Amino acid sequence: MGQRDFTRRTRLVSDEGGAFVEGRKFYCTGALYAHWIPTLAVAVEDGLETSYLVFIPRNAPGVTITDDWDGFGQRVTGSGSVQFEHVQVKPEWIVPFKASFDRPTTIGPQAQLMHAAIDLGIGQGAYREMLRFIRERSRPWIDAKVERAVDDPLTLYGVGEVKVRLRAAQALLARAAALVDTAQCDMTEQTVAAASVAVAEAKILSTKAGLLAGSKLFELSGTSSTLSEDNLDQYWRNVRTHTLHDPVRWKYQAIGNYYLSGKLPPRHGAI
Repeated sequence: MGQRDFTRRTRLVSDEGGAFVEGRKFYCTGALYAHWIPTLAVAVEDGLETSYLVFIPRNAPGVTITDDWDGFGQRVTGSGSVQFEHVQVKPEWIVPFKASFDRPTTIGPQAQLMHAAIDLGIGQGAYREMLRFIRERSRPWIDAKVERAVDDPLTLYGVGEVKVRLRAAQALLARAAALVDTAQCDMTEQTVAAASVAVAEAKILSTKAGLLAGSKLFELSGTSSTLSEDNLDQYWRNVRTHTLHDPVRWKYQAIGNYYLSGKLPPRHGAI
């Protein structure tokens, strides 16, 4: 990946010497810490492209890992770029990837459930920091005519708003997890689709709630909450970066299609 047309350019090629991976991956999550680097690669078989997930040892000859991830969030995910220069791989390291989506499985909804939980967790962390800061350091606005920030009526409104959004996201996440469990026991077109849609609903709300919590942390805590020494911006930076993993605008489209037209969501792991 790493290209604007979403074409996979990391290739799995074979010759008389065996199988080899060639290409480059940008922000390969966890590569800096990993012993094995899972890599999506494309092979041409009978004139058609087929995707594989190849597990490559980080110390394999031809593997170069560069610590060049400089996003403002998710800074310690070890998401460096990786160069594969004719890296030889063993057959047991190669797993069919496209086949995982040719039939109904819970691979996609399980992965998206994890991402939704991460977004919610960041939002909950921001909420806890907001409560602590308001209690200990914030000042009420002059027009509130109260002595403590915890008594400021508009601050109370904002705190309640964030809590409701987080609670709703948590409820949808729990519901989605239950539907994923159900689908796992009986993987059909319908059960997997229902699980995928439920997870998409949870992902939308966890995105909205996480971003709201990260932003309200500063709005309700006040200017002093922006001091670098407190590092409170880590919550907004991390949730803003992580929620870009899969655009929620496309989840709305898939959900609408499911309920209005009965169209099952696509099986590619990003819904």
